[in-house]
Amino acid sequence: MAFFLNKTTIGSHFQATQNDALFLSRRQFHVEPGPRERALLAEDPSLKRFKSHKNSVRLLKRVGDVLTIAVVAGCCYEIYVKAVMREEARKQAKAEGGSA
Repeated sequence: MAFFLNKTTIGSHFQATQNDALFLSRRQFHVEPGPRERALLAEDPSLKRFKSHKNSVRLLKRVGDVLTIAVVAGCCYEIYVKAVMREEARKQAKAEGGSA
């Protein structure tokens, strides 16, 4: 019994140590960026033409979403039409076969 009790206290101590380590690694310290970081984060005019503009990107995403919905709807419609035509052909073949 003492063996199990000793085992659980060691396990809980180890788990608490891991939780503390995770807590410390997730803590964020605020450090002011140095001059090199500021220079890297500064806006570069030569790269401005390569940046995507929010409105045009939003519009392009919306067009892509609409086209995706249209393609999926078209595929569903084609599957439905083929299923209905196959069912009608089956009924017609049954009717012709039964009357002959």
